Amino acid sequence: MQVRGRLAGRTAIITGAAAGIGAATARAFAREGAALVLTDVNGAEAERLAAELGGIGMAHDVRDEGAWATVMERTAAVLGRPDVLVNNAGIGPSKPLLDTTLEEFRAVTAINLDGVFLGCRFGAAAMRATPEAPRDVAASIINVSSILGIVGMAGTAAYSASKGGVRLLTKTVALEAAANGWMIRVNSVHPGFTWTPMVQEAVVRIGSQSGTGTEATRAGIAGLHPLGRMGEPEEIAAAILYLASGESSFMTGSELVVDGGYTAT
Repeated sequence: MQVRGRLAGRTAIITGAAAGIGAATARAFAREGAALVLTDVNGAEAERLAAELGGIGMAHDVRDEGAWATVMERTAAVLGRPDVLVNNAGIGPSKPLLDTTLEEFRAVTAINLDGVFLGCRFGAAAMRATPEAPRDVAASIINVSSILGIVGMAGTAAYSASKGGVRLLTKTVALEAAANGWMIRVNSVHPGFTWTPMVQEAVVRIGSQSGTGTEATRAGIAGLHPLGRMGEPEEIAAAILYLASGESSFMTGSELVVDGGYTAT
């Protein structure tokens, strides 16, 4: 008997795919049979990973409408209509409110929120069911938010605002897709602190600035989670895979929290 992967026959676009959660998601999707389009502002690394996994890699600034149009056009030309979109690209600087300029605030929200809005808009237009192009199985948009899109943390005004926006944008797009019969499910994932390059850089920076050192800083952040550790990118990728697959067929407008108990305290 032939064994089919959970995403066999499906085409998936993943933004921010060069490292961290995006790269782990790409590997998980590849194992489950998806045809991949991997995008990242680091186009060379996106192309390298895509070549390894047998997909397409592209340089992509998620703030740029023209870049989104190019991603969708190339996907359609090479692989056909996309079935899954993972809006994962993001940045995570932290800075006290009174030290944050409007320019810095907008730089964070431009990537973390505007980029997800554009992904939803271009993704829905490319993926939706229409009388001319009906769908047998619902497509899936997965927006990567954060625990800091649910609860606040001092020193993260721009980041938390952007990730909270992703949370409610997701719900709104999910309802609009359902109301219009587009056959697209839209959900968000909310990771706890996950040991990605972005978090690793933050730990080194905070440890240096505070004088506590890298290992003590890492242990302190890990201790904020009741399970006593940070997440691994593969654990978040598993949640994204679930939302991309038919196993989550009755989920839309939902927020899937994968945080080691952080928001339960």
